[in-house]
Amino acid sequence: MTNHDDPLTFWDSLYSGRPTVTDPRPNARLVELATDFEPVDALDLGCGSGGDALWLARQGWQVTATDISPVAVQRLAELAGSLGLPITAVQHDLAHSFPAGQFDLVSAHYFQTPFDLDRSAVLRSAASALRPGGRLLVVDHGSSAPWSWNQDPEARFPGPLEIAAGLALDPQIWTVERADSPRRTATGPGGQTAEVIDHVLVIRRSRP
Repeated sequence: MTNHDDPLTFWDSLYSGRPTVTDPRPNARLVELATDFEPVDALDLGCGSGGDALWLARQGWQVTATDISPVAVQRLAELAGSLGLPITAVQHDLAHSFPAGQFDLVSAHYFQTPFDLDRSAVLRSAASALRPGGRLLVVDHGSSAPWSWNQDPEARFPGPLEIAAGLALDPQIWTVERADSPRRTATGPGGQTAEVIDHVLVIRRSRP
């Protein structure tokens, strides 16, 4: 499935093989969902090239951004420093550790991997890291694009309500605010476009 036996080596090799992007784009659903939120403290899970973290910081958020790849984390830290943006970039293998702190927003956009990962456990940790009133945004692929690494015609994309059910969160503490599967036109790395489906899940913490 991959060219390497472990996820850290795989993702570090992936980012090492890419040129540094000085102005990476944020994910469209993050911009759509978070524009009207009051900016306080945000956590970006799987920050990659840093487009989401940079966008959040420019909106006034204090951002903690994490990725398994030390290369991705170092590049984002250097870019944020050069731009004077309030981003703390930290390296974590979320299968084994989770960033410290409490947050008003946790963003998990396309937090999917070709390696085994107890994603539900990670997202439960994310929900537990929210302050009352804070939101967990989970946006997953709901379809394959022509440039997706997974071109399996039998690939299954769990829907947002299925993802929420798998988290088994106490409904007295966490509330599903949104769970749907909108379509959008996406642009691939080569400039090609295709209609794709996103699975969007927004969970809000109502009390401690």
